[in-house]
Amino acid sequence: METQLDPMKDDLPLMANTSHMLVKHYILDLDVDFKSKVIEGIIVLFFETGSQYRRSSSTGKGDCRSQFDETCKMRASEPCHVPVTNVSACSSKMEYNDFAVCGKGEEDTSDKNGNHSNKEQASGIPSSKNCYDIEDHGNKDFLLVLDCCDLSVLKVEEVDVAAVSGIEKFTRSAKLTDVSKDLENLRNQIVHELVTLPADRWKEQLYYFTCCRQAPGCGELLFTAGTWSLEIRKSGIQTPTDFPHAIRIWYKTKPEGKSVTWTMDQSGRPCVYTMGSPINNRALFPCQEPPVALSTWQASVRTAAGFVVLMSGENSAEPVQLQEGILSWYYYVTMPMPASTFTIAVGCWQEVKQPSVTASIQTNTEFSLPPSQADFRCNEEICGHVEYPCRFQNPAARLQAVIPYRVFAPRCLMERCEECLLQLIPQCLSAAYTTLGTHPFSRLDVLIVPSNFSSLGMASPHIIFLSQSVLPGGSHLCGTRLCHEIAHAWFGLAIGARDWTEEWLSEGFATFLEDIFWARAQQLSHDEVKGQQELKALLRWRRLRDEVQNSEEELQVLRPKKESTGELSESGASVVKYGLKAEKIFMQVHYLKGYFLLRSLARNIGEASYLTCLRKFVHKFHGQLVLSQTFSESDTMQWQPALKSTCSYRT
Repeated sequence: METQLDPMKDDLPLMANTSHMLVKHYILDLDVDFKSKVIEGIIVLFFETGSQYRRSSSTGKGDCRSQFDETCKMRASEPCHVPVTNVSACSSKMEYNDFAVCGKGEEDTSDKNGNHSNKEQASGIPSSKNCYDIEDHGNKDFLLVLDCCDLSVLKVEEVDVAAVSGIEKFTRSAKLTDVSKDLENLRNQIVHELVTLPADRWKEQLYYFTCCRQAPGCGELLFTAGTWSLEIRKSGIQTPTDFPHAIRIWYKTKPEGKSVTWTMDQSGRPCVYTMGSPINNRALFPCQEPPVALSTWQASVRTAAGFVVLMSGENSAEPVQLQEGILSWYYYVTMPMPASTFTIAVGCWQEVKQPSVTASIQTNTEFSLPPSQADFRCNEEICGHVEYPCRFQNPAARLQAVIPYRVFAPRCLMERCEECLLQLIPQCLSAAYTTLGTHPFSRLDVLIVPSNFSSLGMASPHIIFLSQSVLPGGSHLCGTRLCHEIAHAWFGLAIGARDWTEEWLSEGFATFLEDIFWARAQQLSHDEVKGQQELKALLRWRRLRDEVQNSEEELQVLRPKKESTGELSESGASVVKYGLKAEKIFMQVHYLKGYFLLRSLARNIGEASYLTCLRKFVHKFHGQLVLSQTFSESDTMQWQPALKSTCSYRT
């Protein structure tokens, strides 16, 4: 039995029971209200049964299509709740690449604490420590646990995906686990078929996800919102396999929620954005936060005209007017990522346009890597990640040195961005490409965020936040910070840490690579590169020395969980050690120790050989989660002897 996590401790609890059920896709349908400082709407989650409870499928004697037809007859007698969402506003003639935007959800009927009864909610739903256990608690209802904090949850219901027009195509190949012709089982099998569609059918997949979002509900689910989690159950359902695999949640954020910040930009206009909170996105939407919960998402965000919505998304969204004064923005992601990487910024941002004379070099710059940098591609292997439309397998993407990019800023900073930032982006992107190869993401937005941003920069899929503080520092400060955040596209995003306590796998690599990128962007001579990097190493050493002398020793260890790093509880819940410790956010020790470890390796085996190893590592592990052992023990690497001679994991 799992121990109850204490939210008053320094460790950040990750409550989601990902070993039981694993979210594969989110659909967010949100309204941003600056007057009330609330984001309100609907989220639909699509699940697969977790690794511990998947059971092998067996084909029934009957044909799946006939079972679909039979279960359709059952629906007439089954109680079905149809949400208030304005489904009629959505076109019935949508194509795979044309996703409609629907209206708002139901009125808030929550009590002052944001809790709801769903008319039938039983009191005292057990906490996550009593979550379904097949051996000891088989007689209890299964609890789906999501990470959630400071949200008012209004209603939770099962989605009747079997009611979607055309969805019967997925029943022809579905292998039902029994011959009971059970409608709930059929719904789950449809979701399974949908989330496991081949990568080349991603447009069709997004289309049917959108259709499922508009599908009617088929029964409300019981729920309890706790300090750190949202617990959902369906009466009589005792296993994750039988629990609904598509659920819809109506909710609203709270102004004091810590996942987003409501503030004014430098021009005095209101804005809201995710600023990298220690609690990640659980106060923005109910989710599964453990890194293992890699998922895709699509989001429609409505706000008043005059505001621009930027988000982690593969597409450069264009606003659609729904009614006078209201615009909708739509983004999607097809590369599975942790929910913590979802980023949004809504404000009166202005796009800083590229001067027309140089605009032609902005995008689609292509060239071949030198032979020494391309050798590892001669015998390309199939990617090791779950299937998705991967740029490393796209011949055109592999030749794209500079991906499409845009720059946004408050109006008062546009001129400074044009003078300093615009010209640096293609140089830094090209330098990153010559160092590591294929860009993992297809485009990039760069946003100068409000002055209350507590860092110099933050990278998320397809978008980078930069502090206004990098602009007055000239090209060096702006360029080095930009290179650092670009490096996170490979280390931190495309390759993520399986355990967040190993943040050196992200920040150490980005700190080391920013020097490589920036030197190549400036096209410095060998002596200039050496002088610049030696100076930076000295300054970093002094910073590291000061931190080691003036901080708690337990906060200085690269692997604070030691041998238990990466381990999860039976349900999949875990903690981020010291994740809530206030002083930790101001420390650079993981950046700097990681940097010096990598610098030592590069000097021992030679920078050219070392960078070749990094490119091989990127090619093998992109789209996956890794631990320190992955880096040190990979059989394709050449640095193992040097690594063993220079460090230990307690460094």
